[in-house]
Amino acid sequence: MSDLEAEHKAWKLHRREALAAPDGWLNIIGRYPLEEGNVSVGRAEDNDIVLSAGPDRVGRLVQDEEGQVIFEPADGSEPLRLALSKSQPPRFTSGHLLLEVMTINGANALRVRDTQSVAPAALGALRSFPFDPSWRLSADWVRLDQAHRLEIDTSRSIRTEVEATHKAVFTRDGQRFELLATHGSAERPQFVFRDETARTGETYAAARFLFGENVTETSIVLDFNRAVSPPCAFTDFAVCPLPPRENILPIRIEAGELKPDGH
Repeated sequence: MSDLEAEHKAWKLHRREALAAPDGWLNIIGRYPLEEGNVSVGRAEDNDIVLSAGPDRVGRLVQDEEGQVIFEPADGSEPLRLALSKSQPPRFTSGHLLLEVMTINGANALRVRDTQSVAPAALGALRSFPFDPSWRLSADWVRLDQAHRLEIDTSRSIRTEVEATHKAVFTRDGQRFELLATHGSAERPQFVFRDETARTGETYAAARFLFGENVTETSIVLDFNRAVSPPCAFTDFAVCPLPPRENILPIRIEAGELKPDGH
């Protein structure tokens, strides 16, 4: 086994562990939009938000007219003013529940994870194409002449606006292709793409995600063996960006994760 294959095997194990972690994507039991006012949360049927697991009384969420949110625990402990963030949603716990308030386009929603869920344990091996080192590509990392503002649709039809500043330019079998980085960070740009394997049902139909590696001013590594199915391939309670038209590629990328079982 080559060093690249060994690294890829370790990466696949880490990827599976992250999916099945207490803050992963397999144990989410609900997503509930929030509006101005206050709502009670818990398992008891008389709550405004009725959960399928956890304490009968979790507490209350109070959202003011400016969209700020306070969590008032049912046990009478100190209320929490949540520091809302799109990239790092504030989290709090109640019993074996992990709760967070996520924000998209200024609209808040409560997302709840059950850390005692049996769903993560039921996850089998993630199916993927055979490892192919030829799909680990060094691409040009090109700064756009001016930032490109894009309106991106999502898996829940919540349109969002993003700003793209760079594109990756690579060659495969003599053809030139480009991918816009629409999410992620400067150190780890994220590409949301779709290729012909989605059309044939081999990979997740909406998109796959790829994160750039070894970024310099002028170059970036695209390892398509690490192209992953998005969170919405594993749960209905995720909101995933869809690819811009620039990232719909007319080729088969036979590398990375295949469509998860049951999807």
